[in-house]
Parts: sequence; structure tokens; C-alpha cells
Amino acid sequence: MNTVFLLLMLLSMPNQPSVKYNAVLYFTEQECLNAKIEYMKVYNKQNIEYKSRVKTNAYCVEFEAFPITTMQKT
Repeated sequence: MNTVFLLLMLLSMPNQPSVKYNAVLYFTEQECLNAKIEYMKVYNKQNIEYKSRVKTNAYCVEFEAFPITTMQKT
């Protein structure tokens, strides 16, 4: 088993049937946290009108996974 980190980005907008999400897998917690910081920086730079229509947050989720042979370590 390997420990991996999933960056889970959740997005909510008015009049949508559900919360949207995107996820990216990282091999280290630091990579995941750096990506989360960058994602939130982009959101926080948006104007107030955009942020009144879109709410988002991101989480680094740690979990054990079987070896992933299709991904190369960076």
C-alpha cells in the first residue's frame, strides 16, 4: 500500500443541481498543499461579482492506495 493525497476541489453555483468537484492525485502531502494554495489564490483574485456567484474550497485528503503504476512520480 502507498499513501497518496487527493486534492478535492468543490464548487457550488446558484441554480445548479449539485455541487461540482474535481480531483487530482499527488504522491506527497506538500505537493497537494502547494496545489491547494495555488487553486485558492486564483479564486481569491477573482472579483466580488464572480465570488458572489461561485463558492469553492479545496481539501487534501490522505488515504492508502494500491500501487498506481500508470502515474510517474514527479
